[in-house]
Amino acid sequence: MVDYRSNNNVVYSCKYHAIWCPKYRRPVLVDPIDGRLKEIVAGVCKETGAELVEMEVMPDHVHLLVGCDPQFGIHRLVKAIKGRSSCLLRDEFPQLKSRLPSLWTNSYFVCTVGGAPLDVIKRYIENQKSV
Repeated sequence: MVDYRSNNNVVYSCKYHAIWCPKYRRPVLVDPIDGRLKEIVAGVCKETGAELVEMEVMPDHVHLLVGCDPQFGIHRLVKAIKGRSSCLLRDEFPQLKSRLPSLWTNSYFVCTVGGAPLDVIKRYIENQKSV
C-alpha cells in the first residue's frame, strides 16, 4: 500500500535513496559521531517535513532512505542535512576539523525508489553494516 502525503496543492509519494561521503572518503563516521549524525539528520527531516524511512551510517559514507516533498526538493533536503551536520559535528568533535578541510564532499548520489518496493530498499540499507 502506497503512503501518500500532501501539501497545499500536491499529493505525492516521492521516496529517494541518497548516499554521500566525507571528504576524501575518510572513515571518520564512527562512534559517537555516527550517533550524533543520526540525531541531526532526524532533526532536519522533522523540521523540513521529510519522512525519514531508514538511515545507516558507515565509517566512510551515509545511506538515507527518505520521503520528500517534491516542491521542497531532494537537493534542498540533502544540502540542509549536509550543511547542518557539518557545522554541528565539526564544532562538537574538534578532531574532524584537524583531519578534514570540510566534512562532506560536494557531491552525492540520489535515485528515486518508486519502482522498487520500499521493504527491499529498507532491508538493503539496514544490511549495509553486515556487508
